[in-house]
Amino acid sequence: MAVEEKVRTSGELSRGAPSPVLPTINPDSKQPEKPSNLLHPSFYVVTWISLSSSIILFNKWILSTTNFHFPIILTTWHLAFATVMTQILARTTTLLDGRKTVKMTGRIYLRAIFPIGLFFSLSLICGNLTYLYLSVAFIQMLKATMPVAVCLVSWGLGVAQPSMKVLINVSFIVIGVVIASFGEIQFVLIGFIFQVGGNMFEAVRLVMVERLLSSAEFKMDPLVSLYYFAPVCAIMNFFVSLVVEARDITMQDVYNVGLWTLLANALVAFALNVSVVFLIGRTSSLVMTLCGILKDILLVIASILIWGTEITPLQMFGYSIAIGGLLYYKLGGDKLKELISHMSLSWQEYGQKSPIKKKIIVFGVITLLLFVLLGGLAPRDVSAQSRKWITDFLGAQGSKAS
Repeated sequence: MAVEEKVRTSGELSRGAPSPVLPTINPDSKQPEKPSNLLHPSFYVVTWISLSSSIILFNKWILSTTNFHFPIILTTWHLAFATVMTQILARTTTLLDGRKTVKMTGRIYLRAIFPIGLFFSLSLICGNLTYLYLSVAFIQMLKATMPVAVCLVSWGLGVAQPSMKVLINVSFIVIGVVIASFGEIQFVLIGFIFQVGGNMFEAVRLVMVERLLSSAEFKMDPLVSLYYFAPVCAIMNFFVSLVVEARDITMQDVYNVGLWTLLANALVAFALNVSVVFLIGRTSSLVMTLCGILKDILLVIASILIWGTEITPLQMFGYSIAIGGLLYYKLGGDKLKELISHMSLSWQEYGQKSPIKKKIIVFGVITLLLFVLLGGLAPRDVSAQSRKWITDFLGAQGSKAS
């Protein structure tokens, strides 16, 4: 390692005379190496998709299969657990050091965190209530309308100016979801209302965050946001649950699910928030957009496999339109063309390097699409066997806890 040297000169010495060397760095000491990221970004992508899908399927299983029909209490448990965990992480790790740059005061907490937390609570309550009435597949289709809700709320609150171009873009999402809704076999109006309400409450929350916490001193990552919002949301949900659900729940309902099962459920929900922080730091917004859409599609397939949800061709057609509209809205025409061109080029290169693997992938995708379109992706016996295996496994865990 080169040693930086400083040379002292004096008027009494000739220019050519050697001068004492004063080392500024101990030559025997080693410079600390920059920490290298040993994990590939795909690890964070797979982790986020797995956790995000798992908590949705986990919640659906608890609320419907185990007959624990108390979604508000379940949400309160998640938020209370998150409150405790963020406090522990703030004191034992550096994951929440970002909160030190947030200039939070009591006045800002009441004027910004409290009202945003109110709508956050409402969106969580409505979102979990939906699981009592609708299938996971149909819920994911309805969630595709979130950009539409954000546009309408931002226009209504004057945060953004109405744009005909944006309206046309999001209209394709609406048309696709409407077609998918007409194709839904197990359509329940109250569940549909809860999901639309949850989307609207979430849209209001996002717009309020942009309006009230958009300045640099209030920038928060998802984990820091949870640190501030979880306590107020947990308190709000607790009082709502006292009025709506507390009088009906018994300890036997809790034991039927299992204490360890509920703990695992809360851990998965919290781990999802931690994974988002790493995902944002290791990937781009484009990757996150594509991951979100891939996750929704995988959840639709998982719903078919686990619960035997019937998907009609009309639903698939409508959902395809909604997904296309969502991609175009989030990425834009130019970015979408660039992405398609890049994917096409990469696919051709992969085919040249591994022609056999390419044929296997094409065959698998075509077979999968045929099963979905023909309604044969999850035959009744396979679907029933999958549900039985999952129910027996989680039921066994619950009996151990009780």
